[in-house]
Amino acid sequence: MKLHLIFPVLLLNLFSLNAQNGVFTGTNARSIALGGTGVASTGIAALTNNPAGLADLAAWGVSAQAEQRFLLSELQLFSAAAAFPTTSGTFGIQLNYFGFEDYNEQKIGLNYARKLFDQFYLGAQVGIFNLRIPEYGNRMLVTADLGLLAPVSRSLAFGLHLIQPMRLEITEGEYLPTVLCFGLDYRASEKIHLLAEIEKDIQKKPRVHTGLEYQIIDPLFLRLGVATEPASVSFGIGYVLSGGLAIDVAAAYHQVLGFTPALGVIYQGE
Repeated sequence: MKLHLIFPVLLLNLFSLNAQNGVFTGTNARSIALGGTGVASTGIAALTNNPAGLADLAAWGVSAQAEQRFLLSELQLFSAAAAFPTTSGTFGIQLNYFGFEDYNEQKIGLNYARKLFDQFYLGAQVGIFNLRIPEYGNRMLVTADLGLLAPVSRSLAFGLHLIQPMRLEITEGEYLPTVLCFGLDYRASEKIHLLAEIEKDIQKKPRVHTGLEYQIIDPLFLRLGVATEPASVSFGIGYVLSGGLAIDVAAAYHQVLGFTPALGVIYQGE
């Protein structure tokens, strides 16, 4: 296998990064700025954090996201998503692409979320994941995620997201990760959001994510985050324009590998 193919794959395996091996959680700029949190959040971003969060969507929305891991062109990720609520629940679709010409992963996910009670939401995703390495061919798998969300009050919500509970083999001895995320979203005041969660891959150490969002002025948000395993810090801003358009900019910093910039654009209908 060529050296330029081996290097980015080794980086991914060595530092146990998401947005690889079929796991596309937290792949939006707001979540990245907030340390990878978001499992207990609602809205269109729930397509990449917890499908149950879509149940609270009041109007249709679309999202486009991009990030570049450690400023390497081989580690680019692009995501597009759309969701729309109905009287029978909220439906969504998500498209992801990660990698480069000689190694890439694609995933399409179909989401459904519904409020079972005022304080209990249920969501699920069924996806098709494809790994493509031109020298070796394609490997296609059907994946599934399950999400729960419990907004216990106007200021506090808990979220649970189970990613790929089935052990799916990509190649001999290599499996798609099975990951469990549990976290909270706490609105400390009208201007301050606090987020925290624990992420556990069944084959790796737990990872802790924390985030702080502060509304500087009405349309402008400042975001900070910290995560462990591997240790990283992150920051970003969000700006809400008139007409339902929002722009998010973020960057995460790894002390060895450097910066990961991210950009997101969301449009929320009325």
